[in-house]
Amino acid sequence: MMNNGDVLVETRGLGRSFGGKRVLGEVSFDLRAGEVTGFVGANGAGKTTAIRLMLGLLRGEGRTLFLGRPLYEWGAPGTVVGAVLGGVAGHRRHRLRAHLRMVAAGSAVPDDHVDRALEAVGLTSAAGSRLSELSLGMAQRVGIAQALLGDPPVLVLDEPANGLDPHSIRWLRDFLRAQAAGGRAVLVSSHLLSEMEQMADRVVVLARGRVVAACPMSEVLERTAGQRVVTVEAPDLPALAARVASCGGLLRPVDERSATITGLDRVRVGTLALEAGVPLYGLHEVRPSLEDFYLGVAEEEFRIS
Repeated sequence: MMNNGDVLVETRGLGRSFGGKRVLGEVSFDLRAGEVTGFVGANGAGKTTAIRLMLGLLRGEGRTLFLGRPLYEWGAPGTVVGAVLGGVAGHRRHRLRAHLRMVAAGSAVPDDHVDRALEAVGLTSAAGSRLSELSLGMAQRVGIAQALLGDPPVLVLDEPANGLDPHSIRWLRDFLRAQAAGGRAVLVSSHLLSEMEQMADRVVVLARGRVVAACPMSEVLERTAGQRVVTVEAPDLPALAARVASCGGLLRPVDERSATITGLDRVRVGTLALEAGVPLYGLHEVRPSLEDFYLGVAEEEFRIS
């Protein structure tokens, strides 16, 4: 019986070179039950290479253990990990239910798992549709249905939100959060950092083929909290600037009535303005995002490379 927080996947020292060029080096991280882990980085950072190495689809350095064993040691790997690597590998004229039954048979999965998987991704009504008739969003759901056929405790998805409309992206986010809540370990790679910020419990940041950060999402946001910027509109900026400076903040005028403040949060700035008798016409706080965090650690990586 697995509990939330248990490590289901251990990835250690993944490395790969193409034509003498190092594209991935010493990539290590864990996946835990009950968590969505965001595997983030720019296009070309090495996310897909790392995932294919994890799954044994590429040769390279390092190893990955799924529930304590390499994937090739499991007799039915589809019951251990379900992977969505983009696209649906099936004949365009095959109907959806027939396609999934064929996939299930090849994975030694009972036929009744097909309807269960279709229901899980909301495609029961489309079971008779041909693969050629599916929209991009529906095709992504078919890929997820294939991954669910063996009822695996681990799900791995490589850029599943690519090309999806906002409605489909929201469905994907809610679905993967529900899978993690049910005890699965979920790995999602993406370069859509704003979306990942809403989805992931933990983040692994990849830049130039190396892990430059691996921590809970809450820690990411805490580490960037000091970079918040408060914008204000007020008739007496000098008086407010003096109060802000006395509390360790810095006010930088933008024009005669507006300014940015760093080093203090919105609540503190509002309180100081009240104490100084300075009316505020506007008060807004911009908090750094996962994107800001990524750009910061990636730039640092580029400087030391």
